[in-house]
Amino acid sequence: MRSLEEQSEKNDNPLRHSHSHNPLLIGIVDIIGRVEKFKERARLFYYEVVLFPHKCPQCDGFLSMTGLSECVCFHGHVCDPTITFQVSGCCWATLVKKTFHYACSSCQRTIQSRFLFDERIFDAVYFREMMQESRRRAAGKREEIRRLLADSRSDALSLMEYPDLEAIPGLLQDLDGFIQRNRAQEDAIYELKSEFNMGAYRTHILSSVDRHAIYFSAVSPLTGDYRRDMVRRFITIVFMDNDQEVDIQQYGNDLLIQRRNNETYAEG
Repeated sequence: MRSLEEQSEKNDNPLRHSHSHNPLLIGIVDIIGRVEKFKERARLFYYEVVLFPHKCPQCDGFLSMTGLSECVCFHGHVCDPTITFQVSGCCWATLVKKTFHYACSSCQRTIQSRFLFDERIFDAVYFREMMQESRRRAAGKREEIRRLLADSRSDALSLMEYPDLEAIPGLLQDLDGFIQRNRAQEDAIYELKSEFNMGAYRTHILSSVDRHAIYFSAVSPLTGDYRRDMVRRFITIVFMDNDQEVDIQQYGNDLLIQRRNNETYAEG
């Protein structure tokens, strides 16, 4: 039980506990406590002085401060003394309560309240209303943008027949130019693919390496276009090596092709 009490005292006043043998720090703690008490008494005295000339606007009773810029009379009537009794020095107009300050109701100039000691006001109701208004404006803006985007959309396109691009003269050529397409190159690629007979090249290579290894450069071409034929031969031996028909080894800038004994395909 004693240990719990000591721990509680330590939590309530850690400065006193941790420096219990330092008289200077103990004195500072005592001074801080006295200053706080004096400050509270000064605040109550200040409120009594500023409220003394004023009476409750409903029952003409004496007022006492009960909260942040809030006072109450003996009958329980509550009012804000700054708004009720103070006027602005600039326009001699009543004051209005903003989020963090009071302002002149005429020119909106910030006015210091006489009924605050050292506090800062915070109008929670006003802040909540302004936040709700801000959210309403933001939601209205989003809805307006959504409506504008919906109005700017094109109507649905209904096709009654299959579109014919050749019906418009020059459309295909313009589209080809737009995407930088070269029809002659595509025709050449299509021709290259259509003429490439890998089976013929496979048979030719197998016949060339029937009894001994041979260099890739020594395999005779099948067509008159040597560069294209070399590409086709190279593609063919890569597939043949993958199918374990031949072994290929690199020798400098050339390839040595050797036929395997375990053929997976029959010639012809």
